Amino acid sequence: MALTPTEKRPDQDRSGSDEAFLREVDDAVRASDLTTFWKLYGRWLLAAVAAGLLAFGGWIIYHNQQQAAADLQSEAFVDAMDKLRAGQAKEARAQLATLAKADQPGYRAMAQLVEANLLGEEGQTKKAIALYAKIASDDTLPQTSRDLALIRQVSAEFDTIAPQQVIAQLKPLAVPGHPWFGSAGELTALAYVKMGKDNLAGPIFAQIAKQERLPQTLRSRAQQMAGALGIDTVQVDAKSNAASKADETASKGE
Repeated sequence: MALTPTEKRPDQDRSGSDEAFLREVDDAVRASDLTTFWKLYGRWLLAAVAAGLLAFGGWIIYHNQQQAAADLQSEAFVDAMDKLRAGQAKEARAQLATLAKADQPGYRAMAQLVEANLLGEEGQTKKAIALYAKIASDDTLPQTSRDLALIRQVSAEFDTIAPQQVIAQLKPLAVPGHPWFGSAGELTALAYVKMGKDNLAGPIFAQIAKQERLPQTLRSRAQQMAGALGIDTVQVDAKSNAASKADETASKGE
């Protein structure tokens, strides 16, 4: 008997039923696997998510606390400076003593540097030098502050230590391009003058005079010293520019 176009053979009906059955079985297996996985690892996943959220929340709280503490220390430092200018030295130094033990390294360094400066102004040079040395050797403080403390220390004891010691201590800083080259270079050059090595001092003064970013008073002083030692800073500039161009040409040639 022939089937009409709309009718299906029995094997076609079974095929459709089988496919539907297989899909149901597949869905059931997946659901079962998911249920089993959740039973085995669900608690650990929830614990991991909760731990992550707690850690993130803790970091935010810690960051906010650190920022609040830094703001308070900033206000305390500004207030101490205002009191110093107003002649309230006792109150100001009490605040600086507290800041010198603060968690924030920047304000801790600045408070100690100000105290050392005050000791120097009072004529307590040995105490000032000792405090500068302490700051310079404290690797928990910012490097810029440590370098400044070293320069201040060497400056304070310049007349009492050997010139070679001045040069050795400031050697890492007395390099053109270093943030403290101006001050460190000047002290180094003066040490060479003290040793009678004007031929080494003059070029350093000339280098300082060329640094446009340095204070004009320092540059003028260096230019005068270079001239007194027989070095024309204009001539030095010309030679330096010529050497730079020669190097550039050589590198291009390579």
